Amino acid sequence: MDKAKNKKKNLTPEGQFRLSLDNCSKTKDLSTAISLYESAISEPSTIRLSNNHFNSFLYICSNSFSDPSTKNDAIQFGFRVFEHMGSCNITANEATVTAVARLAAATDDGDRAFELAKGVGNCGKLRTYGPALFCFCKMGEADKAYQVEEHMRSLGLKLEEAELAGLLKVSVEKEREEKVYLYLHKLRMSIRSVSDSTAEIIQSWFGGEMATKVGLSNWDMDQVKETILQNGGGWHGLGWLVKGKWLAQRSQIAPDGRCLTCGEQLVCVDIDRAETERFAESVASLAMEREVHSNFKEFQDWLEKHSDYDAVVDAANVGLFQQNFAEGGFSIAQLVAVVKELHSRSNKWPLVILHKKRVRTLLENAGYRELLEEWINEKILYGTPFGSNDDWYWLYAAVKRKCLLVTNDEMRDHIFELLGSSFFSRWKERHQVKYTFVKGEIKLLMPPTYSVVIQESKIGSWHVPLAGEVVEESSRTWLCITRQASCESDNKQHASVVEASQVSELHQIAASCHSDSFTSQNGGSLNKCSGLAGKRKERSPSPTPSHSSLQS
Repeated sequence: MDKAKNKKKNLTPEGQFRLSLDNCSKTKDLSTAISLYESAISEPSTIRLSNNHFNSFLYICSNSFSDPSTKNDAIQFGFRVFEHMGSCNITANEATVTAVARLAAATDDGDRAFELAKGVGNCGKLRTYGPALFCFCKMGEADKAYQVEEHMRSLGLKLEEAELAGLLKVSVEKEREEKVYLYLHKLRMSIRSVSDSTAEIIQSWFGGEMATKVGLSNWDMDQVKETILQNGGGWHGLGWLVKGKWLAQRSQIAPDGRCLTCGEQLVCVDIDRAETERFAESVASLAMEREVHSNFKEFQDWLEKHSDYDAVVDAANVGLFQQNFAEGGFSIAQLVAVVKELHSRSNKWPLVILHKKRVRTLLENAGYRELLEEWINEKILYGTPFGSNDDWYWLYAAVKRKCLLVTNDEMRDHIFELLGSSFFSRWKERHQVKYTFVKGEIKLLMPPTYSVVIQESKIGSWHVPLAGEVVEESSRTWLCITRQASCESDNKQHASVVEASQVSELHQIAASCHSDSFTSQNGGSLNKCSGLAGKRKERSPSPTPSHSSLQS
């Protein structure tokens, strides 16, 4: 304690000033901060104010105007500090501008807040534009709020729930039905479940008079179904379907994806067709950069000729699962168990991806040779070239063929980071099949039957998941929103179609999912092998003498 006191006594005036200012920031002590500022400008030769000092003062101000007793003082003092900063020719950084934009918004001057934010150019963050956006939303200036959002989007900034909820709210209040529709979809694309406050905004729209009036044009059910299929399931984006009053109720979803209130079947959403093609092209492009070009191109050509697969197996991952013990090694029994289980579910053989080096070693074992030769001849097994990373091969095959991918690999390596985490995580949810072995029996952990995201059905109903910790997804609360008329009859086919530009914007931003399911059927011809299955990365060494291709 004595050392701390002595250290404090030995501080220079500037050090003491910094310490006192830091304490004011921690305690949000506006009055003491103002006194410190006055003392500093009265003794400029002793205390030289820096960018950090000014930002600390502005930070204190921006955290003080929420208190009615200090609001006016905080705003006046904040603008005074900002003007002083400019007179000292100190360049404002993003943190400075954010703090001052908050002050401007506190005076309901959204225009000034927006101009300040635009002044930082590409350095602007979500927090920089938040004050202007929320100010315009609060003031009911919807068009200005949309302009802020458009500017943020042009900078590549991704809005989060708070910003989207603000835009949705002002759109509801101004009865801008096309914007309400748009921001419902932007929420769907951006978050998995909504907060209670956002749910209240959504309910306020569907409970209002304007919501009953939209939906005037004829629509084609076949077109809606085809659009949902192209989008990957879970939404169509064509506009409000059916006309009449809405009924919004709290509900739960059964484990099979059926709404317990209206009976609508929710789906496990996928990335859409166009995104799937871009994804496959991206994987191929990255693989070409890192693999021997001719090897990967040969695999692409082979896959075009042999495309009838429902699943792809990361064989190294399966064969090496739980083999980290003295006698452990590649378990062909585990791999056979997975292959057989997949075949029994779809009556189709999966594509098994494994290094040629590993295949060659297994072929030397007389007990495995006949089975592996059968797999090779039947185009079940593809051996990746020496020196290659098999990750590129099984990932590309699963994406290109829109297959399930059997692997326990979390796909967190740098090669997967190149693909984009948000996009990739959505694809994994729909396509990755994990596995385990229980007493030697394979257990496949299939993708969820439905996705916990906002979903729009082919008859125009909506299902909105509410945020909150749940032990099981079946206990999660959802908003089930249907037209009262569609509850009584599904025969009405009237809708208002949103403007083409709005639909185009949805498709530019969107990533959602294919609803095809993996059908279970009986079948199989392999002799049953039991064992454990597994995860381990392996990379084949550089080639020894050339080994003949395993594929024709």
